[in-house]
Amino acid sequence: MDTFAPAGTEHEPQPNQTARQRAARARARLARRWWRREIVGSVDYANVVARVDAEAGLSPRYLFMILMSAGIAVLGLLLSSPAVIIGAMLISPLMGPIIGLGFALAIFEWREVRRSLAALAVGSALAVVFCALVVALSPLQAVTPEILARTRPNLFDLLVAVFSALAGTYATIRGRGETIVGVAIATALMPPLSVVGFGLATGNAQVFGGAFALFMTNLLAIALSAGIMARFYGFGTELSPRQTRMQAALIFGVFILMSVPLALALRHIAWEAVASRQVRSEIAGHFGDGARVSQLEIDFAADPLRANALVLTEAFMPGAEAAIGERIEARLGRPATLQLNQLVVDQDESRLEQERSVLDEARQSEADTQALAAAVTAFARVSPGDVAVDKGRRLVVVQAGPAATIPALHDAELRLGVDYPRWTIRIVPAFGPLPTVPFQAGGTALNANGMLAARQAGWALERWGVRRVTVVGRTATAGDGPAGDAAARMAARADAVAVQMEALGLAAGRLVDPPGPAQRAAEREGGFALFRSVAVQPDLGPVPAN
Repeated sequence: MDTFAPAGTEHEPQPNQTARQRAARARARLARRWWRREIVGSVDYANVVARVDAEAGLSPRYLFMILMSAGIAVLGLLLSSPAVIIGAMLISPLMGPIIGLGFALAIFEWREVRRSLAALAVGSALAVVFCALVVALSPLQAVTPEILARTRPNLFDLLVAVFSALAGTYATIRGRGETIVGVAIATALMPPLSVVGFGLATGNAQVFGGAFALFMTNLLAIALSAGIMARFYGFGTELSPRQTRMQAALIFGVFILMSVPLALALRHIAWEAVASRQVRSEIAGHFGDGARVSQLEIDFAADPLRANALVLTEAFMPGAEAAIGERIEARLGRPATLQLNQLVVDQDESRLEQERSVLDEARQSEADTQALAAAVTAFARVSPGDVAVDKGRRLVVVQAGPAATIPALHDAELRLGVDYPRWTIRIVPAFGPLPTVPFQAGGTALNANGMLAARQAGWALERWGVRRVTVVGRTATAGDGPAGDAAARMAARADAVAVQMEALGLAAGRLVDPPGPAQRAAEREGGFALFRSVAVQPDLGPVPAN
């Protein structure tokens, strides 16, 4: 595949041009210059072409990965497992020849077109035959929802292919994440190709035809979109105006030919969804609030349209089938037949259903209780027998183990309260040092981290039943504001924390702890931030009488 640096010539303004025409031409020249400088000039053409060429042709690796990807995809389709199908997409090698085809179309390099098409044809045929063989040998040959989802192509599938191609080509040109974007491209090709093999093995013409249409639609959309992106980045600018017009007409024409039937298919799918809701609404409206439409199946391909429904009702209603059928025909605007099965549910059955609902709620409540107890056990780091659960009062109390920290327990209690709003959860931390309240360098006002630490300390004191506390203001020996302001800074910090403790209903005493030899040794070990803080100490003495 040849590469080149795009070039162009500037056109001198003609003497008979109007001012508006000259301005338009000037803007066009500026746009072309910007495009050549910022877009075309930033591309390493030789490197891009070399990478595209390397991945566009047949190779043993390509054929092997086609087989592995097709095998995984068809097994995922038979099992109706999206996770397995995604695994097939992750290893599919189809990006290489598709991008190669798009670049070859962009520059009219017919040798590369033939080379890429040969790789795609051989790889696709190999995948179809291999998938058909797997299906033929498999005991599972039912049409699963994952298979059905790939037998009715519509306009949205075309858009998926276009977006995948644009992203894949951009990554190829820019050299960023080709493998990851290759997954996005393979997403639109390998699963429908595997469904083609399924349809071939089972002799299901509808599945075979629908999946093949989806495969070809996506293949063409990806290749043509890749060509558009390649032209935007300057590949093929040496083509003559006639070739460029032919290229644009080809791409535009193919997209139009694909878009019209796919848009009609999408419209039909949307109509079917609306029609299903309307049929269900007509049936439910005829029987009233006491009835329930248990099953509804509609064959839209039948002529007239055929619907089968099962209704659970408290009383049999004669003539309902004919009356509802007429309304369905009028509402849908096409002939329709309705086969209606009425299952009479008596009062005893209704009462039994209510009892079942109560039992289900009780079982769910028990499951929630067990889940809550297990979560509290894990957070508190204790054994299950240490958690006290009062189901009647919906109360859970636990004394946490020494390994669980106060900040972690405080956060756990808040989260469990959100997850289980109908329960009261009280986690009592093991007695130990309270969190220190940090301050910014030189600061005396509490920031967000300081406020959180103060709340955590107050929460632990409340759980311990302590009503008095001493706050000790401190300052670091370096990097914590002017040395002459140390005494005022320590006192202001102690006051700020004491105010928070008092707001939590605690009596707070204030102290300051000037730096000494022990603090300097600790700072050498742990840093100065240790003492840009206030220490909170519980006061365990007797509470004075009022």
